[in-house]
This record gives sequence, C-alpha cells and structure tokens, in this order.
Amino acid sequence: MTIEEAQKKVDHWINTIGVRYFSELTNMAMLTEEVGEVARIIARRYGEQSEKESDKQVDLADEMADVLWVLICLANQTGIDLTEAFEKNMQKKTARDGDRHLNNPKIN
Repeated sequence: MTIEEAQKKVDHWINTIGVRYFSELTNMAMLTEEVGEVARIIARRYGEQSEKESDKQVDLADEMADVLWVLICLANQTGIDLTEAFEKNMQKKTARDGDRHLNNPKIN
C-alpha cells in the first residue's frame, strides 16, 4: 500500500464507519497518547525498565499502526499530502546529512 492509498483508506473509513474526524486538537492529543504507548513498550522491552507481565502481551506493531493512523488523520484534516511531504523531507535530510553520519566517529 502506498502512503496515498493509506490516506484514502483512512479517509474512507472515517467517512463511512467513523462518522467524522475528531477535531485536530483531539487527534493531536490522541497522537501524543499513542506515541506514549509505543514509548512505554520500547522503554520496557528494549530499555532498562523492567517489563510488566501485562506489557509483554502488547503488540508493538499494532501500537505503531495506531500512531500512523492518527498521523494520517491529521494529515487528511489539514490537507497534507504525506507522500509529497515525505519525499521533501527525505531530500532535506539527504542534503543536510549526506556526509554528517558517515563522518561521525560516535557511530562508525
């Protein structure tokens, strides 16, 4: 699935099953909540914090998909073409960081 297809699929779901988009402010709060859930899993599963038994059953992929879902909702609501935005962002990073990481002794 392309990013464009994902944006269309989310929009179709919202307009046929979800009734309407939540407000941008509500979706921003939901995005923050979902990112927090991803952070919790990663901190416990891959970081130094111990993982609770209840956290061991949580599907990290599903939580990441929740983040993507809400981000797509916000993009749709604000008229952002995520494909175009991502391509521009990749160009920016490549121009800015083309040699930066290759020459970083901390990661080489």
